[in-house]
Amino acid sequence: MDEIFKSFLLKKLTTLFTNQLSAHQKSGIIHIWNNEYPQQLQYHSPEEFDTYLSKLKDCEHIIFEAEGGQIIGWLMVFWRDDAKWFAMILDSAFQKQGLGSQLLDLAKERNTQLNGWATDHENYRKANGEIYRSPLTFYQKNGFQILTETRFENEILSSVKIQWNKT
Repeated sequence: MDEIFKSFLLKKLTTLFTNQLSAHQKSGIIHIWNNEYPQQLQYHSPEEFDTYLSKLKDCEHIIFEAEGGQIIGWLMVFWRDDAKWFAMILDSAFQKQGLGSQLLDLAKERNTQLNGWATDHENYRKANGEIYRSPLTFYQKNGFQILTETRFENEILSSVKIQWNKT
C-alpha cells in the first residue's frame, strides 16, 4: 500500500465500539481475517463467520475504521468458560505502528482479564503463501503471560494460551 495513502487513512481513523456487527463490518473483518490468519482458518462466507460468532457469549467488538469505511483492525471480547476471552486481527499494512497495542489497551480498559490463543511456531501459511508469524512477542510486549502448559490442539490448529491480568 502506498505510504502516502496509508498515512492519509490513518489520519481519519475512527474507533467504533459495538455489540452487533453490520454486514459491512463483517465483510471487512472477514477480509482481514482471511488475509492475515493461517489459511486453514479462513471463512468462505458471511454465514460461516456468523456461525462462529453465534457460539460466543456477550461479544463486544472494537473496530478501527479508516476513512472511506475500510476496516483495518478488529478486537472482540467475549465470555467462554466463565472467563473473558478475546480475538483480534490487524491488517498487515498497518502493523508495527502501535495500532495493535492501542486495540489491546482499549480492551484492557474495559476488562480485568483477557485470555486468548496464539500460535507459538511458524508452521502455517497465510492465503498469499507468506509464513504466518507467531504473535507471541507482540503479546509479551503488551503484558501477556504465555501459559505454555495450556495448549489448544486439533487437526487444524496448534496454539498456546495467553493471558493478561490487570494489576
